[in-house]
Amino acid sequence: MTSSPTLLPASEVELLRLENYNATVIGIRRCHDELMVLRVRPDRGLPYIVAGQYTVLGLGYWEDRVPGAQEEGDISRVVRKVVKRAYSISCPILDEGGRLVSVNDLDYMEFYVVLVRRSDERPPALTPRLFRLTVGDRLFCGPHVYGNYTLARVPLDANVVFFATGTGEAPHNAMIAQLLKTGQRGRIVHVTSVRWKKDLGYLAVHRELERRFANYRYQVLTTREPENLDPSHPNYSGKMHIQDYVASGRFENDMNLALDPDTTHVFLCGNPAMIGAPVRTQAAQRRYAVSGGMVELLEKRGFQIDQPHESGNIHFESYW
Repeated sequence: MTSSPTLLPASEVELLRLENYNATVIGIRRCHDELMVLRVRPDRGLPYIVAGQYTVLGLGYWEDRVPGAQEEGDISRVVRKVVKRAYSISCPILDEGGRLVSVNDLDYMEFYVVLVRRSDERPPALTPRLFRLTVGDRLFCGPHVYGNYTLARVPLDANVVFFATGTGEAPHNAMIAQLLKTGQRGRIVHVTSVRWKKDLGYLAVHRELERRFANYRYQVLTTREPENLDPSHPNYSGKMHIQDYVASGRFENDMNLALDPDTTHVFLCGNPAMIGAPVRTQAAQRRYAVSGGMVELLEKRGFQIDQPHESGNIHFESYW
């Protein structure tokens, strides 16, 4: 663990770590300076995990933060507390030997984490500390897993389409591993939108899955590469978000797959503007947080939101 802030003596910091931390970092893969895949092994072993669920990670305010992060100001009132945040549980999908693995084949949890250096609401507290971790360091990992963003209501013959922005694809990795291991007979299509190609932390794995499984496709959209922004670029394609990609008809054309509510389940995770969840759920008064989001587009095609009391084929998880 890196050195602690000068607000507390080193001896007290060590005691706080012993009292509050219950897991060890066993692996870190840096995709780049602001994106990493983090592997954590809880001291008491893993609970049973359903693909798509989440847990909580935490570090003490007494830990150092990465250089260049937004200043926190006076933290003396919270310096002995642990800052925690929920993270979806990802999956490597393929192990070191190239074999398919699901989340319950592993003795660790995998997380897909982006560094947040600044925020308009309050200075980010956790990720600037997570990005100081090294293998062998200790942290807090929630003893339980949560969430209903799962494949529980997806039939074996259904087509399953995943739309994600950035690290929102973490739970989808776990679900895709499960679908492929259990022999999903329908099509499996995974679309992820990122700013830069370097933000595709699992690209090589998904390309390998495409080679192995005839029913699997992985489609990438970017928004800040030269071909997105520079009309003079020889491969100029413009800037297209997921909802635009679907509304234009390009998704169905490129994937040769109709978004048919009778045969398809759709999973959405990431930016709220992409998801566009309704703020009024009654059909007669339906209103959406943003216009033109994926939920609205899908509902106009006859899809229905999956709810505890009513089975549907739109499943979404907010990542903010």
